[in-house]
Amino acid sequence: MSAADDILNDQRARILKTLEHFRADLMGVRTGRASLHLLDAVRVDYYGTPTPLSQVANMAVADARLITLKPWEKSLIPVIEKAIRDANLGLNPMSDKDLVRVPVPALTEERRKEIVKQVKHKGEEQKLAVRNERRDAKELLEQAEQDGDISADEAKKALEKVQKETDDGVKKIDEMVAAKEKEVLTV
Repeated sequence: MSAADDILNDQRARILKTLEHFRADLMGVRTGRASLHLLDAVRVDYYGTPTPLSQVANMAVADARLITLKPWEKSLIPVIEKAIRDANLGLNPMSDKDLVRVPVPALTEERRKEIVKQVKHKGEEQKLAVRNERRDAKELLEQAEQDGDISADEAKKALEKVQKETDDGVKKIDEMVAAKEKEVLTV
């Protein structure tokens, strides 16, 4: 395996990591339907330690507009409610004796368009990350060529492959943005 192959494999792995990060990021975007991923960023103060909500309660989607949380300790109910309110997700949790209900309100048209703008902005940030990976790989290839580790022909072929990987990564990001946009705008 040549130095060029190592550089290409490294770039491919970094682009895949960027795509996975973006995919996970998009799961937390509100679409008007209840999803447990909406609460991924919520941290609960559990005996002085910020703990993910999923580690202190059983979480379930009761229906398309309702998430239910059953804490393992009843004393956590007010703490969970406060954590969800403080997360600024636009959700208003309600509790009873041993359950926290989180109704997911329908999105207004204006809010949907605002969310789409945010998704597109996140997509542009990820495209920039992919292009930075291209730049890094290009610099490494040029350095390897100067050091004599690879020939000029090998460097040229590797640069073409680097560009193809970059184009594929950008295309996948565009596809994810388009799919999320369609999901958000669907009433």
